[in-house]
Amino acid sequence: MKANDNRMLPPALRATPLPEGGSGRALSAALEKAPSGRGLPSEARLGENAPPPLAPLAPLRAYNPDVLSCIANLSNDEVFTPPELANRMLDLLPQELFSDPATTFLDPACKSGVFLREIAKRLVKGLAPRIPDLQARLDHIFRKQLFGLAITELTSLLSRRSLYCSKYPNGKYSVVRFPDEQGNVRFGRVEHDWENGHCRYCGASQAQWGPEKRAKLETHAYSFIHTKRPEDLFKMKFDVIISNPPYQLNDGGNAASASPIYQYFVETAKKLNPRYLTMIIPTRWVAGGKGLSSFRDSMFSDEHISHLVDYQNGKDCFPGTSVGSVCYFLWDRGHSGPCTITNVIAGNEITATRRFDEFPVFVRYNQAISIMRKVHNTPRRSMTELVSFRNPFGFPTNIRGREKPKKDDVRLVASDGDSFISRRDVAQGQEWIDKYKVAVGRVTSEHANEPDKNGQFKVLSSTRILSPGEVCTDTYLVVGANKSKKQVENIQQYLSGRFVRFLLLQTLSSINLPREKYEIVPMQDFSKPWTDAELYRKYKLDKNEIAFIESMIKPME
Repeated sequence: MKANDNRMLPPALRATPLPEGGSGRALSAALEKAPSGRGLPSEARLGENAPPPLAPLAPLRAYNPDVLSCIANLSNDEVFTPPELANRMLDLLPQELFSDPATTFLDPACKSGVFLREIAKRLVKGLAPRIPDLQARLDHIFRKQLFGLAITELTSLLSRRSLYCSKYPNGKYSVVRFPDEQGNVRFGRVEHDWENGHCRYCGASQAQWGPEKRAKLETHAYSFIHTKRPEDLFKMKFDVIISNPPYQLNDGGNAASASPIYQYFVETAKKLNPRYLTMIIPTRWVAGGKGLSSFRDSMFSDEHISHLVDYQNGKDCFPGTSVGSVCYFLWDRGHSGPCTITNVIAGNEITATRRFDEFPVFVRYNQAISIMRKVHNTPRRSMTELVSFRNPFGFPTNIRGREKPKKDDVRLVASDGDSFISRRDVAQGQEWIDKYKVAVGRVTSEHANEPDKNGQFKVLSSTRILSPGEVCTDTYLVVGANKSKKQVENIQQYLSGRFVRFLLLQTLSSINLPREKYEIVPMQDFSKPWTDAELYRKYKLDKNEIAFIESMIKPME
């Protein structure tokens, strides 16, 4: 290597000028003097054949932005991982892995290459005592320890550029020369396997993702989850699998309906039986539904999950996106027992070690555990006895009736106002028509489950008493149908209180509030009204528990 030729350096060190004296000791000295920050400077050249730039002026070297923290996301479903987040996930792993030349790593859903790049930086440092020669160390790390599967052709080029300092690892600017243009970051076009209009591997809609529409476009049939034998992709075992997989694909349903696919990456990774597995995924899996129920059950019963870090607001991980709450976990083949769960709320962390399956639903907040135990251990019936299933009267959310009533019409309550429709058109729930009942919004008040600027939630978007002769669209669930107006008023007051909405908040991982969420809400004697103060006394909550509830839940308007 020529003096001051910095092409051999990993990307994060590219801005550091080499001392005079060639490649060996000079390069090692440059590594030791390199800044400890995780920055990635701009491209060293505009094109592969352009000459190297002049050394940066001294005043400009103080700011060294990381390109991988600046690039725009592909979408809210394919989100680039900030380097800081990638390192938090790597910090969960035993750090001696980065000093072992036999440790192998796989990212099965490369987008920017950030995981492999950050692993490489740790290995470059950790293996220095065992492989003193830097070039030999780089050759070993990039050839024998780091492997990836890109999700698109574009991300394959970006990942190779991040990792090898060149999008072509067989080119002259690559820090390690491979015999082909892919290196160990592979991508090849994969087709979906269609069966009855959907992909048998990922559930993608043939109408949306079939060859008629995607002939010259990316298929988004990801190789890792579109095979019965993922072990054949590299024909080797991996010690660590780490990734931020794609989250969902359009499934051809109504409007922008999409089905989750991230669970397939987790399940496939487990089949490979690595020593460690860590992925960041949306937290909505804890609620099940839409293809996630079996995945939720398997995760809850999996005693190999040693750590889970749960972010109430996904923007704390992915600024500028609305992905809802997200979490990352560590699956440890050698672990068996409770999980260390960390809640991150507005930058504050609360950690507790507990079991996933202690309650009928996964309780998101560690500070809520003592409250939930007091409620759960009190003999009770559940409010699910009084809550309807989805679409209580059989009217979709977009159905509207006429402006003026006719004989035998009922009032149809919708999100944007009331209209009238024939009683004969009520397809189900006829037994509730001539009773009082509470209509409760079927989705939460918060967009993407994000709290307001004060960190508080409303949870229920609305509650309204429907009189006899009134029905509603699928916008609402119906609770507590009864001939007694007073009893229904007491139910509405109970649901509107902070206590009940706090319990419901513990179950949320998406905007949906189906009947099952009310499983943890205890039934009361509704011949009388209930205030929050009375409920706090009934369940023997202390002042700290009460303060936590009231810090999380704002009053109903």
